[in-house]
Amino acid sequence: MDWVRIAFHFNELSKTMKVKTRFAPSPTGFLHIGGVRTALFCWLFARHHGGQFVLRIEDTDRERSTQESIDAILEGMTWVGLDWDEGPYYQTERFDRYRALADQLLEQGDAYHCYCSPDELDAMRAEQVAAGQNPGYDGRCRQRTEPVAGVSPVIRFKTPAAGEVVIDDAVRGQVVYANSEIDDLVIMRGDGTPTYHFSVVVDDADMAITHVIRGDDHLNNTARQVHIIAALGFERPAYAHLPMILGEDGARLSKRHGAVNVLEYREQGFLPEAVLNYLVRLGWSHGDQEIFTREEMVRLFELDGVNASASRFSPEKLTWLNQQYILQTPDAELVEGLLEQYRRLDVDTADGPQLSAVIAAFHERAATLRELAASSVYVFHDFAEIEPKAAKKHLRGVVRQPMADIREALADLQPWAEEGIQSTIQAVADQHELGFGKLGQPLRVAVTGGGVSPPIDVTMALIGRDRCLARIDAALSVIDKRVAAAGR
Repeated sequence: MDWVRIAFHFNELSKTMKVKTRFAPSPTGFLHIGGVRTALFCWLFARHHGGQFVLRIEDTDRERSTQESIDAILEGMTWVGLDWDEGPYYQTERFDRYRALADQLLEQGDAYHCYCSPDELDAMRAEQVAAGQNPGYDGRCRQRTEPVAGVSPVIRFKTPAAGEVVIDDAVRGQVVYANSEIDDLVIMRGDGTPTYHFSVVVDDADMAITHVIRGDDHLNNTARQVHIIAALGFERPAYAHLPMILGEDGARLSKRHGAVNVLEYREQGFLPEAVLNYLVRLGWSHGDQEIFTREEMVRLFELDGVNASASRFSPEKLTWLNQQYILQTPDAELVEGLLEQYRRLDVDTADGPQLSAVIAAFHERAATLRELAASSVYVFHDFAEIEPKAAKKHLRGVVRQPMADIREALADLQPWAEEGIQSTIQAVADQHELGFGKLGQPLRVAVTGGGVSPPIDVTMALIGRDRCLARIDAALSVIDKRVAAAGR
C-alpha cells in the first residue's frame, strides 16, 4: 500500500467514524514547543472532523512526575487555546485497570513473569554488544515456571517470535517491522505500576481513541504496541507520526536553540495565535499560505498536507510572524498581554494613558509585547537621565530659546491633544524659521530621553502635559549646563 492510498484511507476513515484524538504528555518537565505542535495537530484534526480532543496526563513515572509540571502543561495548553473535550485524565488513577489487564495477559499466555536482576540484564546486553548484536531481552524467563524467592518480578509481554507487523501510517506510509527484531518488553514493573507501552494501549482503547497522532520518535514503539492491542482484542487506531522539529543548525531542538518551553514565549511577549500559526507551518502546508486564522487552520487542516521530513525551527521567522499578528490584532485585544509585560518590568500604568492608545502608537515598532512595553516605559515613568549621545547631538544652545518658547506655549494649550501639540510646535518652528524636524527632534529627546519614538505629537499626548513640561525644564537645564561648560 503506497503513501497516497494510506493517506486516502486515513481521511476516508475519518469521515465514517466519530473522530477522537488525544494529547498525552508526561509531566516530567515543561510543555515544550514540539509537544504543542503535536497537540495542535491532534486538536486541529479533531476539530476539522467535528470530533473530540482528549487531554491525558501520562504520570506513571512517579519519581520524575511533578505537580509543577502538570500545572505547567495545563497552563500552557490554556494559554495557546487548545481546549480539550475530555480530561485531563491521569494514569495514576487507573492502576487497577492496568493490573487487571496484565493479569488477563498472563492467564492467556501472552505475558510472563521475569525475575532477571538489573545486573543480569546488564551482563546480557554487554555480551550482545560484544558479539555485534543489537541489545535486547533474550526471553530467558519465557519458560521459567518457578518464582525466585525475594524477587518482585516484572511482567513482560510475549512478542510473537515469527512474522512481521505492518503499520499503515498517514504520514510515513507503510512501515514493516520483523517480529524477530522486537524483544519482550516490560509492561508492568516490579512495584506493580505500568510502563508507558502498556498504559498507552489500554488508555487509547478505553477512551475510544480513533486516531493516534504523535511524534515520529514513537514510530518504533507502535510496532510493540500493536501486538499488545491484538492480544487484548482491542481495535487498532489509525496512526500518523509527525516529523521531528530541528534547530536551525539541523540538530534536535533543545534549550540551546532558545526558548522551548511554550510559557517562555508568553513571558517574552509572543501572542499565542502567532505561536500556533508558526507551529502549524512546521511540517504542514496549504499551498504558499503563511498566515492562518484559527478558523482557517481548522477548516483546511488534513494530514495529507503533512511533510514526512523534519522541519527547522527559526526564531527569526516566529518573531516576524508575531509582529504581523501584533499589527493585525485589534489594540484592545492586546491590552492584557501588554499589562503583564509592564508588570514584569515593574511599571505602574495606573497614572497614565489608556493602554490601547499606547499600543496604537508603538505597535509598528515592536515585534513582541515585551519590546512594546520596554520601548514605552517613559510614557509612565520618568527616566533618570537623557541618553548622552542624543543630548550631545540635539540639546544644543541653538535650540535653547525655541525650546523655552515651546514650553511656554504648551503650558497654556487647551485641550492637550495631538492636533494642538502639532500646530503649536509648527508655530514656534515657523517663528524661529526652523524646519519642523529641527525643533521636533530636540523636543523628542527632551520628553523621551532618547532619539526614537512615535510621532512627537502622539508621543507627547500620551506622556501628558505635566510630565512633558517637567522634562522640557530638565532638558533646558541640560542645555544651560552644556553652554556654561563650553564657555569656560
